[in-house]
Amino acid sequence: MKIKPAVLRERAGRDVQEAIDYYLGEGAPQAASGFVDALEQALQHIEHHAATGSPRYAHELDLPGLRCWQLKGYPYLVFYVERDDHVDVWRVLHASCDIPAWMEPSE
Repeated sequence: MKIKPAVLRERAGRDVQEAIDYYLGEGAPQAASGFVDALEQALQHIEHHAATGSPRYAHELDLPGLRCWQLKGYPYLVFYVERDDHVDVWRVLHASCDIPAWMEPSE
C-alpha cells in the first residue's frame, strides 16, 4: 500500500476556512477544533485508503474518479480524486448543500 499525500486545492482550503469561521462565529470553538481534528482524520484515511471513498457523485456528476468521504461526527464531505502520486482534494462541503451546484467549476 502506497501512502499518497492529500493536497487541498485552493477552493478546498477556502471551504475548510469557511467551516471553521462558521463554528467560531457560532461561539463554538470546541466544535471548530473538533472539525479540524475530524478533517485531519479523514485526510489521513484517504491518504492510506483513497479507493474506499464513495463514487456516488462521480456517477451523478459524470466526473470519473471522483470520490467522497464523510467526516466523522460532522456533516461535511471531502471530495477528491486519486492521482498517481497524491490525492487531489477538490472540495470540503456541508452534506446538506446542493452538491452538484457546488461542484461546478468556479475558478
